Order: sequence, then structure tokens, then C-alpha cells
Amino acid sequence: MADRVTVIGWDGSPLTAAARAALGAATLVAGAAHHLALPEVPPTAERVRLGSLALAARRIAAHRGTAVVLADGDPGFFGVVRTLRAPEFGLEVEVVPAVSSVAAAFARAGMPWDDAHVVVAHPRTLRRAVNVCRAHTKVAVLTSPGAGPAELGLLLDGVHRTFVICEELGTDREQVTVVTSDKAADHTWRDPNVVIVIGGPVGAQEGGGWIAGRDPGTGPRGWTLPPEAYVGELGEGETELLRAAQLARLGPRVGDLVWDIGCGSGAFATEAARAGAAVIAVDRDPGACARTDAAARRFAVQLQIVHGTAPHVLENLPEPDVVRVGGGGAAVVSAVADRRPQRIVTHAATRDAAELIGRDLTEHGYDVECALLQSVELDTRAWTEKERSVAFLLSGVLPDRAS
Repeated sequence: MADRVTVIGWDGSPLTAAARAALGAATLVAGAAHHLALPEVPPTAERVRLGSLALAARRIAAHRGTAVVLADGDPGFFGVVRTLRAPEFGLEVEVVPAVSSVAAAFARAGMPWDDAHVVVAHPRTLRRAVNVCRAHTKVAVLTSPGAGPAELGLLLDGVHRTFVICEELGTDREQVTVVTSDKAADHTWRDPNVVIVIGGPVGAQEGGGWIAGRDPGTGPRGWTLPPEAYVGELGEGETELLRAAQLARLGPRVGDLVWDIGCGSGAFATEAARAGAAVIAVDRDPGACARTDAAARRFAVQLQIVHGTAPHVLENLPEPDVVRVGGGGAAVVSAVADRRPQRIVTHAATRDAAELIGRDLTEHGYDVECALLQSVELDTRAWTEKERSVAFLLSGVLPDRAS
């Protein structure tokens, strides 16, 4: 094992005395090409070009001597420190940090970033990173080849965002460009880059916030809100207790894309967005679309609203993680199941309708559950019945995508 491993962050500034001392004593130096070209790297040291971090960690673990790993920005923030400290390598590391590329990007933009979400976009995580950009008003995306500004812009089709693209921060080729998301695919961008994605109202909280990212405590309490929180009457599939059960079955979360088909008043779509998920709300009624837009504005959440009739309007929508079918019946549920979301939830007014939907979901390979939900609202002044609601709640879960 290496006698000592020092990880040095580099942000383009002159190296600190501690960093220079560690480099001067190094018998192995690992880093990207621009790191290995630094004049402080000893000419006699073994040089390892960083590609696969796991392979580099194995070489460092087998090295007899003093190793230094150079990395851009803060190596402890979505960086190499996590890999090097993995138990299988047995390495103890010292870290000399630098300004993270995210902090540098927001500094170049002259913006605070304590209220920003930070995500990493690789080809395997790109879709989830895009969903965070759909759902939140300020996001920093650490990109990678094949998951850069152009790909982000293409997948945000139909959603307007502003991109602040910071290329090769800390180098002589550093460049900051501001474009709208629909124009990002028209350019070729240099790696590495950080993309700040801005959309919707972004205002400084009075006195500053208390937690990084979106404050989970803003807005009214409760997974679901009472009917009076929404404009107009709620439909039969939008009662408060039914919505609570639907949310519990779907479990929308940050990084998910939720379809709400037959959004009605916008109650479910708004509440799924309050959980941090990206939401596309669909309805054939222009009035329902307008009510959903008003609800989203009232509760300061980001929704994409699509006016059209399911199932045809669903064909060009991006792939969902979980889906609520609030209207359209068995035909729409079947079309949704063809898209293979992890979970589907819907309701039926009769047992026959529930059985039809349940059989179709089973034929599509879903594990199906059905519950008869009955709720009775009481007037607590006289403890008399005010309203009664009965519905069959159906949910389907793909066994191989249950998590």
C-alpha cells in the first residue's frame, strides 16, 4: 500500500504550500492530462492518467511510496475521495481542497447557490438529472461526455429553462455562456463543464435559508391539502383521502417523473410536485389545465401542463417513473402500462370496472392490489354525516422495477 495518499484539489489558482510540499515528495502522481502537465509535478514520479478511478485506486494501493492524486475543484464533493476511501482499497487519504466547480460556476454567474440542487449527469443518470431540472427552479448539473448541455436541452423539450454553461473553469480556455435550453443543442460544448439551470421565480429568501437546496418546510403541512385549497369542486377521484392513498402507493420523489392523467383541479399534480418530483399534468379540458396551472402557481411548484386527450396525447411524452390515471378508464390504463412505468395507480367506481383494469394490469406483468376505500366526513358541530365517498383503489407495481 502507498505510504501516504494526498488528494489535491485544483481550481486554476496557484497551489498552496501544503499542496506543493505533497507534490514535491510524490513518487506517483495521478490526474488528468492538464494536471500531470503542472510544473510542480516531479519529473521522476510515476504518472497515472485518470480514466477509471477504480483502476487508478488499485495502482495506488499497490504502489510503494508516496502518492498524490490531482482532481478539479473540491475532490470531496462528488469527487475522487469517495472512491479512494472505499474499503476494498484500504487507503487512508489526506485532502487539500480547492473551490468546487459548482461554487466557481455560481461565482462566475454572480448568484447565491445555497438554494440550488446539485446533480451529477452521467448517461445512466441523465434522465433523473433532467427530472430535477424540470421540478426545481435552480439546479447545478455536473455533466459528463454524453450527458452534457446539449443532451439536457433536448430532454427538456417543452420546458423553458435558462442555461448558464461554464466550460473549463479555472483554465485559460474558461468560458461562460448564457442560452435558453432549446438552443443548447445547437452548439458543441467543451468538457469539463457545469450547467446552471434556472427556471421559474428565483428570489432570495428573506434573511437567507437554513438548509441547502429546497426548503422542505415551506408551504402548508400535509401530504394532501383540503378541498378549499383548490379552485372549484374536486372530481370524484380527487377526494382528500383518496389522493393521500394514491400518493402513498406511488411514493413520488426527487428525480422521478410523474404523469397525472386527468389532472382535474391539479390537486394530485401539485402534491406530487410538492414531494420534489417532476410532474406532467394532462387533461383534455382547457378549464382543468387552467385550474392546474393556478394551483401550481399558488403553491410555487413547477409543472408541465399538456392539453390533450389520452391515450393519444401520451405518445410523445418522456418516459414516466410513476403514473396516476385520474380519468380515461381501462383504455388509458392499458396504454400507460405499455410504457412500463414502475408504478401505476388509478381508481374505479364499480367492482366490474376495477376487475377489468386489474386483469389488464396483470396481463401487462404488474403485481396488482385493490382496496375498497370508503370515507365518511362528519360535521363535528353536530357529529352528523356530511359526505360519503366510495372508490376502488387499484395499484400496479412492476416486480423487476419495484424500487
